[in-house]
Amino acid sequence: MSGQFEVSYIRENDDDSPYFRTLSGRKFNTLNPTYLLPADEDEVKRSELHHRMMQFVFQGKNYVGPVKEALQFGVHRRILDLGTGCGFWAISMADEFPRAEVIGIDLAFELCDLETGIPYPNEYFDFIHARSMHTGIRDYPWLLREIARVLRPGGLVLLIEPDLTPKVDGGFARDWSILWETYRNCLTRQRIDVSVPERLEDMLGATGAFENIIKRDGNIPVGSWPKDKHLLSVGQLQWLDYDLFLPALRPMFLELGLTETQARSLIENAQHHLYQPGSMSTQVHIVHGSKKL
Repeated sequence: MSGQFEVSYIRENDDDSPYFRTLSGRKFNTLNPTYLLPADEDEVKRSELHHRMMQFVFQGKNYVGPVKEALQFGVHRRILDLGTGCGFWAISMADEFPRAEVIGIDLAFELCDLETGIPYPNEYFDFIHARSMHTGIRDYPWLLREIARVLRPGGLVLLIEPDLTPKVDGGFARDWSILWETYRNCLTRQRIDVSVPERLEDMLGATGAFENIIKRDGNIPVGSWPKDKHLLSVGQLQWLDYDLFLPALRPMFLELGLTETQARSLIENAQHHLYQPGSMSTQVHIVHGSKKL
């Protein structure tokens, strides 16, 4: 790897018991009880699939927007990846921008709970990336203000959040719809604002700290139905993502009051729709903006 990438991992032989707990056979972080998706090997696989899928969406890149412009001036530039997971995006950025310092922070790996703040000084970063993380943040507007605080004037933020209402065959199949409605209800009980993905543009603008805000939503196919080869690759990766995501919801459903029978039925019925041929699709909401000078 040619660039600098900073993230503190728990080594294989370390005792990770203070940092993780087990729910329904899956491993979860202990730092933030709000985020109820696993932090185990299957989730790492899903994170990598999602990263690869977004690279296809971005035409082989790791970003959209004037990223190179934000990083081209000065001797030393800093990139922050919020919710970095295993660092797939951060490592790719370190390779592309070898003169930049890339820092990744996450619940499970650098052991930082972003609901308590971003642990860096004012105007420290040139580019900040936050992807698929709003379901662990109860006060997303506050996080955006934190991003504005640690971003230098003229620096760039890129926000990416998947939709929470994927579609089947142009409409909503009943069982598929019920699962996602249950998921949104569980998030709401955790005091998560489920409308964040579609409101990213307005929320970033409401901080008053950003300008040149651009929204670039993408329609994502799910499965092998697209005829276009590029979209076919996107669809296959998104299908594999969902195939791991559905069973990952089981501990959350059980933790928030569903019975084992109810949780199993919801997931199995949704899997039935996932495994059947059909024109499934979802959206990913993409917003970037520059901090005002």
